[in-house]
Amino acid sequence: MDAQLYLLKNSESLSKKYPGKYVAVVEEKVVAVDSSPLNAYNKAKEKHGDKEIAIFYMPTDEEMVTLLCDFSI
Repeated sequence: MDAQLYLLKNSESLSKKYPGKYVAVVEEKVVAVDSSPLNAYNKAKEKHGDKEIAIFYMPTDEEMVTLLCDFSI
């Protein structure tokens, strides 16, 4: 499974566990978390430098709110 598919399958639990953070994923596992994408990447690189590292932002509940607008006049 690639990192994007892992994210899709686990996005709800990851967003609840790491709101407002960047997560580094290697081989279907979160290996680093930080408020900075660069720091998350560097932490992951230290331990898993030879593997592909994917960085994803986990939005907060407030960021996930969808605004519904009625544009009818």
